[in-house]
Amino acid sequence: MFRGVNGISLDGKGRMAIPTRYRDELRALCAGRLVMTVDRDHCLLLYPLPEWEVIEEKLVRLPSFRAQTRRLQRLLIGHATECDMDGAGRILLPAPLREFAALDKDIVLIGQGNKFELWDAATWNARRAEWLADGEDGDLPAELQSLSL
Repeated sequence: MFRGVNGISLDGKGRMAIPTRYRDELRALCAGRLVMTVDRDHCLLLYPLPEWEVIEEKLVRLPSFRAQTRRLQRLLIGHATECDMDGAGRILLPAPLREFAALDKDIVLIGQGNKFELWDAATWNARRAEWLADGEDGDLPAELQSLSL
């Protein structure tokens, strides 16, 4: 289970170091083999390979008659790139994916249970502020109304 917010710096080659607290779990779960793809919120999604394979199988099986389904398949599967963790716990973020998410130097890695999100740090801070402001006045979906924190 991946959780937490982690500030990370990309090096000059576009590599990021996976935080130490996740490395052993990733090595055990997927031998450091990860898949990165784009998200419609203009961040990147980073999955352990076995988790990605489940998502990919579901996406491939969707009927492609709807334009919205085809677009989602093109975005997620089309941009999916394998990223192997090196001996130092680093992965290379492919240039096209870094460009898509506007990742430069300072990024944020967000644990999301079975995956991670990668955000430009300034974009993350701005979006988080928007979401917090919207949450004060917005109605909760029915499935969240019974959730007690």
